[in-house]
Amino acid sequence: MRDRFRLYLDLIRWNRPAGWLLLLWPSLYALWIAQDGFPGWHLVAVFTLGTILMRSAGCCVNDVADREFDRHVKRTAQRPVTTGQVSVKEALVLGAVLALLAFLLVLTTNAAAIAWSFAALAIAIAYPYAKRFVSMPQAVLGVAFSFGIPMAFAAVRGEVPALAWLLLLGNLCWVLAYDTEYAMVDRDDDLRIGIKTSAITLGRADVPVVMACYVAAIAVWAGVMAGRVPAAVIALTAGVAAAQAAWHYTLIRNRSREGCFRAFRVNHWFGFTLFAGTVLGYAL
Repeated sequence: MRDRFRLYLDLIRWNRPAGWLLLLWPSLYALWIAQDGFPGWHLVAVFTLGTILMRSAGCCVNDVADREFDRHVKRTAQRPVTTGQVSVKEALVLGAVLALLAFLLVLTTNAAAIAWSFAALAIAIAYPYAKRFVSMPQAVLGVAFSFGIPMAFAAVRGEVPALAWLLLLGNLCWVLAYDTEYAMVDRDDDLRIGIKTSAITLGRADVPVVMACYVAAIAVWAGVMAGRVPAAVIALTAGVAAAQAAWHYTLIRNRSREGCFRAFRVNHWFGFTLFAGTVLGYAL
């Protein structure tokens, strides 16, 4: 049982929290913006735990969908479902249990958030299959990884205003940036096995597009926060985020596997910067 438990933890990437942090920070700063300040510990706890659970469930579905592809990619060849250490049925059952637990958390909010959770689940399930048909599957992931934003507004306000969709668009740009960096790691393997990714579709334009997406993400956040928090906080936060983006450029400009993977792995600090700026701005 101990060995099975370790395999399940490996399946849900428990030792790699960067994945759920990428999901968490936009959801949390959306809560603050929706509430115009601290949204209360109940919603913070629901969205934090729900993010961890849904990211873990998503890993289960993703590994089942990609098990035949993963065996041909250096980075993913040893995933538990790919190697057969965890069966497809086990992975799907575990994913369903985790998603159900997340849904039970949503039930403690309101009808609007509950309704939007079904759309979030549908997009999360659809993403693993997008790379078979869509030239930029990272855009689908961008929607899936940004859906905590409209859900946050629904949980706070009982509706999803245009502001939430603007924030989602900005966050989608950030997801395109970091997931293209991720795709750049596997570009050679993906070309060989016929998977579609933004890194392949963009070709030599990959680095400029990644940097443009960082700029767009910062600009949208700063535009939303203008008039809501002190300008000095916006400038400081945008400056720190831009400095991180510039550092990422030095990591990805040569398109090395190691540099691109490192850039992806530290991206959660970019999201944390925007969250911290949001909290600080409302606190002042």
